[in-house]
Amino acid sequence: MSMSDITEQEIKVFLDAVDTYFSQITRERAAVRAAYLADGDHLPQTYDFTGLIAVSGQYRGCLYFSAPAVMLRHLLLVMEEPSHSDENFLDAVGEIANTLAGNSRKHFGETMAISVPVTMKGAPERIKSSVRARPYVIMVSWKKYNASLVVDIERND
Repeated sequence: MSMSDITEQEIKVFLDAVDTYFSQITRERAAVRAAYLADGDHLPQTYDFTGLIAVSGQYRGCLYFSAPAVMLRHLLLVMEEPSHSDENFLDAVGEIANTLAGNSRKHFGETMAISVPVTMKGAPERIKSSVRARPYVIMVSWKKYNASLVVDIERND
């Protein structure tokens, strides 16, 4: 582990951010099914919609949240959003990524600058491991749905 690597304790910040988000928004906790280091040659599974946040400052890289349309539809129902258009799915996945990054930033502080979310529909070919040889992947399940949060961030030492 290099000096610029983020620690397991810091990864826990992202796990807590996921838990906080689902608990607050849906009153139902999400379960972390797995958290692991991705193999550099195999990108983590992405789903129908992905929200990506670029990170700069004392930390660099990105984090992204990817979820299937069916999960986002259920989330929108819980949030009492009647329209289930692709545009709303993109907004939702961007909002989740932004909220997770924002919650994490409370731990990392002002030295971690976060971008506005970039959202994508379909398998995002343009997401490649940006800074880490092996990004952290956090597989999340909520109700019966699976989603992934990928943390591809390192310290800018």
